[in-house]
Amino acid sequence: MKFTVFGNPIAHSLSPIIHQQFAKQLRIELEYTRSLASKLGFAEAVAKFFRTGGAGANVTVPFKATAAKLVTHLTPRAARAGAVNTLIPLGRGQLAGDTTDGEGLVRDLQRLLKSADVCCEVLIIGAGGAASSVIEPLQQVGATIVMANRSSAKVTALQQDFGDLQAMSFAELSAPPPTGSNSRPRIIINATSASLTGTELPIHPNWFADSALAYDMMYGRVPTPFLRQAQQAGVEQSADGLGMLVEQAALAFALWHDGQLPNTEVVLPTIRAALEPR
Repeated sequence: MKFTVFGNPIAHSLSPIIHQQFAKQLRIELEYTRSLASKLGFAEAVAKFFRTGGAGANVTVPFKATAAKLVTHLTPRAARAGAVNTLIPLGRGQLAGDTTDGEGLVRDLQRLLKSADVCCEVLIIGAGGAASSVIEPLQQVGATIVMANRSSAKVTALQQDFGDLQAMSFAELSAPPPTGSNSRPRIIINATSASLTGTELPIHPNWFADSALAYDMMYGRVPTPFLRQAQQAGVEQSADGLGMLVEQAALAFALWHDGQLPNTEVVLPTIRAALEPR
């Protein structure tokens, strides 16, 4: 069976290693490759892959929103998120699109917090596709969502789609939290691309000091700029997005393999080691 991940850039994608580990664990034979695509050539690349026997594909930056418009069938959660990271062939040229990002994040937070519930305030910085994919799954496990973004228009649009979202400006974020604002445990999630460019976000240190967890959806060999900010401010716990990457991959794997869900706990250390300098 052939699988791939579409993206641009794609050379450093960990998806092939992750899915090979899953396949080894569950004794499934598969071939998983990386597929570099251009914005103009994405639709044709997807069509060609499935026309030549592709059994499933993942989609990463910058094609998740494009993939949601390309497929013939969207799962309800992918439709609400407006993003797709998993493609499933239905036959006769038809494709289903799903997003496992949000559930993958929730599963990783549950691992870190050692709790099935995420009954806390979750402050999400950013309001793009990465953020929209995780709102509903977080709400379903009891989280109260606060969103901070440079453009208030994007947050307003998400409020219309997901209901009870609180908005915060970057000016508020750069000032200390209001007194008594941390009556519930707080998680701060970076859903922007700032860590990819090495940019620090305008967050007052007290936001981190008052929070139980700082989480960056990005991942790498060293703490991201966001996580360095959090650690220097005295955050209780911090984590990058590698666990989310592995968890969302496991959920995609199950969609392609009759619900067989790999054990991510035993795979995560191997993937972490793959990031270390050799």
